[in-house]
Amino acid sequence: MKRIILFLSVISIFTMKAQTTKPNDPLAHTFSIVARDDKTGEMAVAVQSHWFSVGTAVSWGEAGVGVVATQSFVNKSFGIRGLELLKQGKSPQEAMDFLLSDDEGRDFRQVAILDKQGRVATHTGKSCIDYAGQANGENFSVQANMMLNGKVVPAMEKAWKENNEMPLAERVVAVLQAAQNAGGDIRGKQSAALLVFAAEASEEPWNDKLIDLRVDDSENPIKEIDRLLKVFLVY
Repeated sequence: MKRIILFLSVISIFTMKAQTTKPNDPLAHTFSIVARDDKTGEMAVAVQSHWFSVGTAVSWGEAGVGVVATQSFVNKSFGIRGLELLKQGKSPQEAMDFLLSDDEGRDFRQVAILDKQGRVATHTGKSCIDYAGQANGENFSVQANMMLNGKVVPAMEKAWKENNEMPLAERVVAVLQAAQNAGGDIRGKQSAALLVFAAEASEEPWNDKLIDLRVDDSENPIKEIDRLLKVFLVY
């Protein structure tokens, strides 16, 4: 009962906040990770949310360039534009600053950008719904908003650092599972996605996206994305 009351209170606050920003932006409150394997140079972005087909809004990337997670009030253009800015030679922080500079909804955005060198930039707007936060370092950034408690982001960071011997795809799925085990999205679970890109672009760009898995609607999307990853690796 207490959780239901808390959820309704959060939705009420969220509705009031929504009136001060762009009402048509997708509302992907979620947790995600952008990361790079320091051994292979491969890059990944993974996400889970109580939101239908979250992977179509939050996760973006390109081989030899970087990966982006754009969430909370999602500005989808940050995915494509962020990657283009990286290709122009801007650092993740420079790209982030440019994207937010003229964005009227910046206070409601949560964004993470990682480039092929493993540099990261993360932004959590002051109006993102609690619990909201981020943690980053060389080769990774984890971020979350509208979480059940403040333990989610620390659990994600810990899982990333403790599973450094895992292959990249399995490692980022372990980070998602750690987030869920710590409480996860206050609303529950629904969808997840996992993208992995090659370290460098090739002359066959259709082969540069190494893994592309999505669970659009499931009672346990992280468990399902983990199952699909195992099937993919067998094939």
